[in-house]
Amino acid sequence: MGIRQKVKVRGGAAVAVAAVLALALAGCGGDSGKAKEPTKSEAPQSQGSTSPQQPAPTASKGSGPLEVIATAQGPSGITLEVNSAVRNQDGYVTVSGQIKNAGSAIFSNLGPLRGEEKTASHGSVAGATLVDVVGKKRYLVLRDTEGRCACTTGLQIIEGGGSVPFFAQFPAPPATTTEVVFGLPTFAAATIKISG
Repeated sequence: MGIRQKVKVRGGAAVAVAAVLALALAGCGGDSGKAKEPTKSEAPQSQGSTSPQQPAPTASKGSGPLEVIATAQGPSGITLEVNSAVRNQDGYVTVSGQIKNAGSAIFSNLGPLRGEEKTASHGSVAGATLVDVVGKKRYLVLRDTEGRCACTTGLQIIEGGGSVPFFAQFPAPPATTTEVVFGLPTFAAATIKISG
């Protein structure tokens, strides 16, 4: 791949990230309380992307706390809360939630969350998995053609008493599978129900 092509791909990825952030911010300040759904022409995608990326939900002003469908304990007082697991008509499941630090000290050991793969993005939750116990199948986080995960990246620290949102997208199990086990390195496994 030539230098021009690499620059073009990374520029496209930057535009896609900027568009997602703009949509997320627009959803927090609208009069109707609902974010505008992007049309196909408004939702740029990075070249070679496997699936669209969606940010984890964040609580907007005036909205109550997010629903918690599962929790899992991690190291040093860190807790994982899963807020949703939604099946999309395009054939993937998006799991989103929060990683919370109940302690008073900064937690920075987030490297293990990316898993064992050498190509996994630094500071990501690329090590997450879904297990269909009945179907006896394990699903890994989706990747684009360059190996970047369809998941939260750029995690560095969690302040004491703070939290960071996360999301990860997986190939969807069969429609008959409504319950799966969500796993993230260093955390206990959590059974979650898929909606949609």
